[in-house]
Order: sequence, then structure tokens, then C-alpha cells
Amino acid sequence: IREEDILAKIDQLGDELAMVMIGGVNYYTGQLFDMAAITQAGHAVGATVGFDLAHAAGNIRLQLHDWYVDFAAWCGYKYLNSSPGGVSGMFVHERHAYSPELPRLAGWWGYDKATRFRMEPGFKPMRGAEGWQLSNAPVLGMAAHLASLEIFEEAGMDRIVEKRDKLTGFLEFVIDDISERNKERCTFELITPRDQGKRGAQLSILAHGQGKALFDALSNCGVVADWREPNVIRIAPAPLYNSFEDCFLFGRHLEAAIQ
Repeated sequence: IREEDILAKIDQLGDELAMVMIGGVNYYTGQLFDMAAITQAGHAVGATVGFDLAHAAGNIRLQLHDWYVDFAAWCGYKYLNSSPGGVSGMFVHERHAYSPELPRLAGWWGYDKATRFRMEPGFKPMRGAEGWQLSNAPVLGMAAHLASLEIFEEAGMDRIVEKRDKLTGFLEFVIDDISERNKERCTFELITPRDQGKRGAQLSILAHGQGKALFDALSNCGVVADWREPNVIRIAPAPLYNSFEDCFLFGRHLEAAIQ
């Protein structure tokens, strides 16, 4: 997807556009979008700008406040390692978070703690993003989420991003090498941007005509990847626990599956 097309469409719609809502990282190709530029373009025409960060949280270095993003939401079970069904997260820029008069889908958990049980008329939200909460979070799910976030804090996103790029770059080399040496047997290509600044950990392989058979063969070898119709295999080495050896072994299994 060409970012200039997104920016041009926002400009074309102008004041007809009330909201821009887009994934920060495309779930299918792994393409990372320039969220700062999209936010600036949306605000220029008076639109509110939000992002789905399901494939970005824990994967991309985010600066939502500095980019003036209005709001964002993400899950915790992908790169944040909080398990399926785990808690999600949300961001509301402070210029909105401290505006109690702003209409919202409100729930009792976002009501002012000191007066919550007085059952008074109206709605008095807590200050900050807490004022958008609907109900109480699951304790066990929060415990798992906290354990993961503590590891992220200890490692630091700078180090995580550095290893992510090295891992993904090596995996890209492995896939390209196998593709070149086996092009008579199987035709596939990477549809994820080659520029490391335009992607995160995910690489998406487009397999022409035989992708599902290739994916099934990889799964039978114990490879944990992901299939997306009609013909894409998604692989994402996670820097906190995947290694260069894992990327090398993936290549071995990929070549064996092709042959």
C-alpha cells in the first residue's frame, strides 16, 4: 500500500472526513505505516485519527503522544506475550483524556473512584485514559500481562528493535537464498517491504499456487507460522525468545518442504 495514496485520499476527502482509523502495521503484509504523517494529514482536514496497534504493540517503537495520535488500541496476546484472551490496551492523548465533557462509551469502572457508589446523576469520569474503562480487568490475565511487561521494561524497546531487525534481516536472507535455489520447484516471494524502517518482525511469503501445501508441510515439521488466504504464510521471529538458529532451522524446514 502506497503511503502517498493514503495521504492523498485524506486530502481529497477534506472536511467530509470525520475519522481516520487504520492499522499501524498491516496484518497481511507486515507493512509499517508512517503514523506521524497520517496523523498530521488527518488533523489538517479536521479529522480525529486513531490506530489499531494489534500488530505494532511490543513490535514497533511507538511515540503516540509525540505523534499527536488521538487514540489507539491493541491486544496483548501477540508480541506482548500475554496469552490468548488476555487483556487489551488503549491510548488516549492527554488533550482528550482530561476533557470530562467529551462524549464517550462509558462504563462504571471509568467513573470517579471517590464518588462511584453514591449513584449520583450524570457521569464523572476519572482523569486520563482510565476514564474510558468499562469494567474491571481480569486479575489472572493482568498478572500474566504484568509479568510480560516487566520483561519488556527490563530489555528495553531499543534493544528489542535492534535484535528484531537483525533477526528479520537474517530470515529475509535465508528465504531469498532458498527461493533462488528452488525457483524451478516452487515460486514464492516476500510481500513485506524490504526497507527495515517500513516493517517490524513480520515477513509474509506469497506462495504462488501451492501455499497451503507448503504451510501444512512446515506445520508438520513443528514450525509455528500462520496462514492467511488466499496464499500467504506469515512468519515473525520474536526477539525476546527467538534466535538466529531458529531462523536458520526455519530455512532448513522450508527447503525440505519445497523438495
